[in-house]
Amino acid sequence: VELHNCGFWRPKSLLDIARFTLSFNSRHRKKHQDIQALWKHETVQKYLETLSKEYQQVSHLLNADSINDLEQKALRTRWANLSPIAAAFQEIREAERELQELNAMCRELDSRDEKQLLELALEEKETLDKKINMLCRKLFQLLVPKEKYDRSHVILEVTAGRTTGGDICQQFTKEMFEMYQNYADYKRWTFDIVNYMPAEIGGLHHAAAHISGDDVYRHLKYEGGTHRVQRIPETGLSSRMQRIHTGTMSVIVLPQPEEVDVKVDPKDLRIDTFRAKGAGGQHVNKTDSAVRVVHLPTGLTVECQQERSQQINKEIALQTLRAKLYQQIIEKQLSQEQSARKLQLGTRAQSERIRTYNFTQDRVTDHRISYDARNIKEILSGKEALDKLINRLLEYAEIEAVTEYLENLQA
Repeated sequence: VELHNCGFWRPKSLLDIARFTLSFNSRHRKKHQDIQALWKHETVQKYLETLSKEYQQVSHLLNADSINDLEQKALRTRWANLSPIAAAFQEIREAERELQELNAMCRELDSRDEKQLLELALEEKETLDKKINMLCRKLFQLLVPKEKYDRSHVILEVTAGRTTGGDICQQFTKEMFEMYQNYADYKRWTFDIVNYMPAEIGGLHHAAAHISGDDVYRHLKYEGGTHRVQRIPETGLSSRMQRIHTGTMSVIVLPQPEEVDVKVDPKDLRIDTFRAKGAGGQHVNKTDSAVRVVHLPTGLTVECQQERSQQINKEIALQTLRAKLYQQIIEKQLSQEQSARKLQLGTRAQSERIRTYNFTQDRVTDHRISYDARNIKEILSGKEALDKLINRLLEYAEIEAVTEYLENLQA
């Protein structure tokens, strides 16, 4: 056994095994193989078998008296990394053996025309198949290193696009912001509104919120981009003509680690105060409590008008500014880490259209994974339907990550 240059213990024979003849090329990636298809791939099986053997070797070496303290420490670290992988691998193998026995039972019951027993066996088979899928996903999550910012809180911003059809974009932006607010409540996260600029006719120009909780960035990181809406406006000439309008809004998701230490020189800031406004443009208070902070070197501008205290609004605005400046620092790193993943959708460009909400057909389409969901109201409610869509995105991202991981081993 030798210490691999990435810090992993692995048998030298793996170098021969890993002359990968991977079929995970662009043609297969576009089809987005399901997670069990990836599990059954010969290369994945060989690699996991090698890791399982390595786990047994490391366990054996740990019991030997001939190793020194330094070697024992390295072996214990590797054993801790391999142990959950080996356990999950073994659990899937056992579940597959159970599934084979069930398949044989189903064939026998079918030949004997035992309909009631066959129905029960098929239900058990379906349950076991879901369990295997869940275990495969758990295994791949263990196999691929977690992304650095997955556990971070986020700052989420929504901005209405422009259209010739009136206020369709502003109304859609408001619905989207409320969707994420409901989703935060569904996930038991904290949703603190930082900025809210309503449109005159009930919609929303721009809004931002700080969302904190468990794995917030992991769940929301693929929401960043351009979202398109197709609908017949509820008011105005277009509604009477039954004419479908197309509009867009954009979502930006910025990871915000718990401690963002970005030094900002007060000389580089221009701080303006103004009166906070509510829906319809009316002033909601009589003092200049709202704060706008402009970072002169970069041109970044943030506003906060949610609190009655000017000082509190200023502190929140500065916190948001530091998060945006921090985002510029980590942007290159994020881009490099995810450059090969097709799901993050190539460039992570916020201008890419990632999803379409077609109200006339009552359909939501995520263009990155060719996924269609019916019942737009359920999606916009920000609960189970949206969570299902987001988890589907995460599942495909994990498949892409495993594929990339294996290709890197080949390289």
